Amino acid sequence: MTDKAAVLNIRKLCVGAESLDDLRDWQARRLQSGGPLWHRTRTWPRRHSEIIKTGGSLYWIIKGAMACRQPITGFEAESHEDPNEKPYCRIILAPELIPTDPWPHRPFQGWRYLPGTEAPPDLPESANGDNLPPELTAELRALGIW
Repeated sequence: MTDKAAVLNIRKLCVGAESLDDLRDWQARRLQSGGPLWHRTRTWPRRHSEIIKTGGSLYWIIKGAMACRQPITGFEAESHEDPNEKPYCRIILAPELIPTDPWPHRPFQGWRYLPGTEAPPDLPESANGDNLPPELTAELRALGIW
C-alpha cells in the first residue's frame, strides 16, 4: 500500500453527468461495446509517470461535489487528423468507480493535480447506499452543518 501523502491524482469535472449513477451507466455502455475506459484531454500531464508510479486516481467532480475516484492505469497518445498537431492524451481508467466522501468543489476548466493529502477519503462499502445524495452532502459541508 502506498503512503497517501505520496500519491498524485488528477481531478476533473464530469461534464454532462447528473449523478454517480449516470457516470456508471455511461461507462457500463462503453465496456459493453468492448472498448477500454479512457478520458481524452488536450494536455498531457507532465507528471504522468509519477501518477502511475504512486497509484493515482482520477477524481470525478459531479454537480459541484468530488463524488468518486477511478484508478488510472496508464496514458496513451491519440493522434489528430492533422499530423502537425500535438497528440491528445488518453487517460486509461480501471473499470471500478470508488465513491468518496462528497466534498464540495468549484468548477474549473481542464484538469488539475490532486495530492493524496488533499483527496477525500473513500466511503466505506456499507455506507454507499445509505448516504444522502452527494450534492446535498456537499452543500451541508459547505454550510458547516455536516
